[in-house]
Amino acid sequence: MRDYTANPEVLSSLNFKIPLEYGGLRLDQALARLLPEYSRSRLQEWVTQGKVTLNGDAATIKQKVWGGEMIALVPQSDPADQPYLAEDIALDVVFEDASILIINKPVGLVVHPGNGNWEGTLLNALLHHAPSLSEVPRAGIVHRLDKDTSGLLVVAKTLISQTDLVRQLQARTVSREYLALAHGEVTRGGRVDAPIDRHPAQRTKMAIVEGGKPAVTHYSVIEGFPGCTLLRCKLETGRTHQIRVHMASIRHPLVGDHIYIKGAQKCPPEMRETLAAFPRQALHAERLGLEHPETGEWMEWQVDMPEDMKSLLGAIRNIAANG
Repeated sequence: MRDYTANPEVLSSLNFKIPLEYGGLRLDQALARLLPEYSRSRLQEWVTQGKVTLNGDAATIKQKVWGGEMIALVPQSDPADQPYLAEDIALDVVFEDASILIINKPVGLVVHPGNGNWEGTLLNALLHHAPSLSEVPRAGIVHRLDKDTSGLLVVAKTLISQTDLVRQLQARTVSREYLALAHGEVTRGGRVDAPIDRHPAQRTKMAIVEGGKPAVTHYSVIEGFPGCTLLRCKLETGRTHQIRVHMASIRHPLVGDHIYIKGAQKCPPEMRETLAAFPRQALHAERLGLEHPETGEWMEWQVDMPEDMKSLLGAIRNIAANG
């Protein structure tokens, strides 16, 4: 993903001609403009390591460029250092215009490349669906859903839209509502206000941590069953694993969430096998509402839960009716 507002002549994916208007800049400053998806410190590190050449010669961070020079960046062995690739992956597009894209993300699709998932992600699919997203940081992704959480997600198609959507998220004006099947019999709605951060010992998990980032989840009861409850959860903030961590903290972990379930859950024997067999956290981003970044119009979308959750609820209702 590159910023071509200065119209540099791109000779290949990792070779550039310095634009004349960059004349007088230090090399690291020019690189930061040519490759805004990388941090300044990372670019400087590559120069120091000899991975950047200027007109075929080893470069230094502080040397000046005058425009017209040829820069070559040696391909990196670390996948994190590589430009992201466009991949022909089908997307369920709920809404699209020149400013935003609303996606119904399926279960199993990783949103952003990361450790162990450098290809086959939503970001790779977006770059194929709308090649212009290569000019927007993170291909326009402004918030995420866990790999095994389904539902609505907004993508910004322009820098202006991305900036506006990020501000809306920071102001907590974006409406995000989820359907969640939780263990236990929840009799009334409530609110969880507890800060979240990385688990101090298990770094792949999140946890309620004193001094962590503020996190607030509102929940209400939709339908109750013996041993479990279908909830609507509304996010006031959007922390990683927020609903999963918050519901587990009040002893109602999500069905199928094997990361945050601790010990055996109280459940009627006839229901236990059905709940235990569900392979993922039973969580679906059902509703999304936001102010359109260009028109200012309030817009809302809603999508049905995926078939696996529908089948699970059908089985639970059948067991409850016959119990």
